[in-house]
This record gives sequence, C-alpha cells and structure tokens, in this order.
Amino acid sequence: MVMDNARLVRVSKYLSKHLRHQPERLGLRLGPGGWVKVGELLAACRANNFPISRAELNEVIERNDKRRFALDETGSRIRASQGHSIKVDLQLRPVEPPPVLYHGTNESSAASIMSSGLSKMARHHVHLSPDVETALRVGSRRGRPVVFRVDAAAMAEAGHQFFVSDNGVWLVDEVPPEFLELL
Repeated sequence: MVMDNARLVRVSKYLSKHLRHQPERLGLRLGPGGWVKVGELLAACRANNFPISRAELNEVIERNDKRRFALDETGSRIRASQGHSIKVDLQLRPVEPPPVLYHGTNESSAASIMSSGLSKMARHHVHLSPDVETALRVGSRRGRPVVFRVDAAAMAEAGHQFFVSDNGVWLVDEVPPEFLELL
C-alpha cells in the first residue's frame, strides 16, 4: 500500500502533534524514553476520529523525509525522535560530536542569533544538522534561509554535552555566540 502524499503529510503532522506536544489530547501518556505502545496509539487515534492503520503508520515512519518517528527494536513501541515541547526524557547518552555542525534558520533571526547565540526556547534542545544541505532545508521552512556553522569540537572541549537522536539530528542545550559563524 502506498499512501498519497497528502495523507502521508496529514498523518505525519497528526502524529507529531500528539507524540511531541500533546499526547494527553489522545489520552496517551509517554513512557520512559518517550515511548508509547503502537496498539495504544492506534486505538487512541481511532477513538479520536482519526483512524490510522498499522500499514499507514509503518509507511509514515519509513517515508517521512525527516525520520521523525522511530520504532523500538521489537516494533511494539513508537516515539518521536526529537522536537518535544513537553517534558520527556528521551534517554539519550552524551556523545562526542563531529568537529563542525550546522544550524539552519530564517534570515530574519540571524542578527539576534549572532548576538545571543542559539537557545532551545520551548523545546528540549537546540537542533543541529550534520551538513549544510540539511540545515538549508530546515532554514527554508519559514522564509529565506541562512546557515550557521557551529564549532562543535570547541563546544565539547568547553564542556557542552551533545546528543544525537534516532534520526541523526544533533541536540545540545545551547550554542553561545562565540561558537557560531554565519556562512
């Protein structure tokens, strides 16, 4: 079964909303690591008049270009990989970052970021990309994109902890301005 793109996007956005921001609206409670049982999720979606089949869920997980969702090793639990605005411990372990990472945003934010750095704001972490192309794609979501080069090696040496999510997004609590360069 192949979902059309409109359905794929609708299901992905619905899952993002409820696995990252408002699980309680579906009557869900995220467990340790942000996990919820697939059966509970599908039943909750059905009960809230947004039925999703297991085949559709699997397709969204596999076809989502940002790999926003992950199944556990048994395939019985699902979670959002990152981007939560609710309190959740994804149980990620600190890892050594590559020497350089990137952050894409819109042009109107550049001056503020250069003076104050990057902060997580309402999210759990600042999101960083492993390459310029990904950062450009992220930055272009809300206007003309700009990309910042992040001196991750120097940050790690200064004691900042880095994590990497299931989908390869690098996470950090903040990026002070001295570690940023506007490309």
